[in-house]
Amino acid sequence: MSRLPLRRPAIGHVFYLVLFALYIALFLNISFYKQAFALLPVDSLHNGLVYATMPVVAFCVINIIVTLASFLWLDRLLISLFILVSAAAQYFIMTFGVVIDRSMIANIIDTTPAESFALMSTKMVLTLVLSGLLAVIIAWWIRVKKPLSAWRSMALRVTSMVISGLLIVFIALLFYKDYASLFRNNKDLVKSLNPSNSIVAVNSWYSHNRLAHLPLVRIGEDATQTPAMKNGPRHNLTILVLGETSRADNFSLGGYSRDTNPRMKQDNVVYFPNTTSCGTATAISVPCMFSNMPRAHYNEELAQHQEGLLDIVQRAGINVLWNENDGGCKGACDRVPHQDMTRLNLPGQCIDGECYDDVLFHGLEDYINHLKGDGVIVLHTIGSHGPTYYNRYPKNLRTFSPTCDSNEIQNCSKEQLVNTYDNTIVNVDYIVDKAITLLQSKQNTLTTSLVYLSDHGESLGENGVYLHGLPWSIAPDTQKHVPMVIWLSDDYQQRYKVNYQCLKDHAKANHYSQDNLFSTMLGLAGVSTKEYKASDDILAPCRGAN
Repeated sequence: MSRLPLRRPAIGHVFYLVLFALYIALFLNISFYKQAFALLPVDSLHNGLVYATMPVVAFCVINIIVTLASFLWLDRLLISLFILVSAAAQYFIMTFGVVIDRSMIANIIDTTPAESFALMSTKMVLTLVLSGLLAVIIAWWIRVKKPLSAWRSMALRVTSMVISGLLIVFIALLFYKDYASLFRNNKDLVKSLNPSNSIVAVNSWYSHNRLAHLPLVRIGEDATQTPAMKNGPRHNLTILVLGETSRADNFSLGGYSRDTNPRMKQDNVVYFPNTTSCGTATAISVPCMFSNMPRAHYNEELAQHQEGLLDIVQRAGINVLWNENDGGCKGACDRVPHQDMTRLNLPGQCIDGECYDDVLFHGLEDYINHLKGDGVIVLHTIGSHGPTYYNRYPKNLRTFSPTCDSNEIQNCSKEQLVNTYDNTIVNVDYIVDKAITLLQSKQNTLTTSLVYLSDHGESLGENGVYLHGLPWSIAPDTQKHVPMVIWLSDDYQQRYKVNYQCLKDHAKANHYSQDNLFSTMLGLAGVSTKEYKASDDILAPCRGAN
């Protein structure tokens, strides 16, 4: 018995456009309606009507856009793009509480394959397949009936757009003040509206990056090393450990109840409990902290084609090395020697393109032993990068349990999630201590110092928000409050007359930020330049202090 052929359903062109405009407006904007419902108290008939008109406006706008595309035979393609983008955006908004803006696009573009795979989960695949891919397949499977008259088809589509436009105008006449107040007072609400959020974010990212290939702006061309540093009895070496996603709230050095920093506690480090980041994502914080611009006046476009801290240090005649374990230096090391340690794929340290931070020390002691002159070394760690926190530390550093051994962190209990994250902080403590121990072993030949500073913090489910990357204006303190540590060898303190107790007192009494890194590192390395600002150098008040 032969099977009946599966016939593709055929519908009118206007109905086709309306059908998928409704799907995008209603089912792929659930995250937007949930946020709007929380912000607009639906406690009266008036507010109820305002809320009820939101899906109507969204449908009308999308319907006008896809109908316009139909006149160029691009409607199926545009509908498919809208569905895929909206489905993906809605998943990440609802799962992790992210905001789709320019910085998020920068994060996506800068994300390594390993970091992308870390986000993959059964829930994610099923959600995107069912809400995105399946809908696209249906959009291409359905046939559009061939019109009896091209003019009639065109007239129907024009009528559909006119009706949609009139509905928007009618709703605006009734509720414009309500809409204006809602979006003016909650500027990030529109960033959850699909697919406009992704379109605007991509356009904003492009606008900010189109100037990246402009001629390089040089700064600190007057840089030299001070005679006291250059002509001393031994060379100087500073290690900067650049942290990733480590938040200050979970550092026991800052008062956290758990002992997450047992090694640094024994190292006589100076901890700065009140430190804030420049951004809430690596792509913003790292270029910012290595630039000569404070956060309040930071210009991303300029930073992309301007020299930074390491260019000045190198120009002063100091050897610079950047060891990378976190997917790239975001431009901060482009013109100095740098190496991607993950490419070594060392057995026991690297799995599926990601490595423990221990890999940063591979060959480092040999490099130091053969160092000619002074040096600054940057170790860019993967630190506490999520959501696969359980992959950030070896088994021997698994201090707290039970743990969340999954990338679906929203499904883990609070206890499991915090335990796993705290284990990453224990590993950070181990890495910083290892760097200090290495520097201590070179005391006979080098005057040594170390700085640790994380690029941004992290949300662990507080108020339903996970990971990081929220716009600065609305980001919780957990994403902006970061740990900073300075360690100076006894030789450094004595040789350059730095009062260590003074430094500890200042650390507790003052607020600092990543703005301080630029001049503090110049001061540590003894670089003289007009770009140096003593007011930003953390050590300046304690040099020569009694």
